[in-house]
Amino acid sequence: MEVILLQDVKALGKKGDIVKVAEGYGRNFLLPRGVAKEATKANKHQAVVDKQVAEHRAAQRKDEATMLAAQVSKVTVKLTVKMGENGKMFGNVTSKDVAKALIAQTGLDIDRRKIELKQPVNGPGDYVAVAKLHPDIASEFNVRVDAE
Repeated sequence: MEVILLQDVKALGKKGDIVKVAEGYGRNFLLPRGVAKEATKANKHQAVVDKQVAEHRAAQRKDEATMLAAQVSKVTVKLTVKMGENGKMFGNVTSKDVAKALIAQTGLDIDRRKIELKQPVNGPGDYVAVAKLHPDIASEFNVRVDAE
């Protein structure tokens, strides 16, 4: 029996795959649980079309991430922090602070969870941060921390 998987199934396949399974496994387990649907001619055609659409959207997201990475790599984010009398910083500069400053200064919409600092910010100076925009694409940019 051939079925089209509606979600990932361990040791069987990924969503959208057309797989051959035993008749009883398909009828008694996969179909009743909504994990798969029967692979009729119409369903097979729809699965192929859905897979092409998903690949096209993934390619578009990758292209957008590439363009955004080119813009981000040219940016230098400037932050000012309060310093004590002995030159120590009050608090820490986190990736959340860098993300807020990046969005405020450039208008680029980047999720703060995708930004990480290469080293801890422990005083004024120049630092490097990385924006992971796509699983294959990351862009480094500079962070300038000045004393207030």
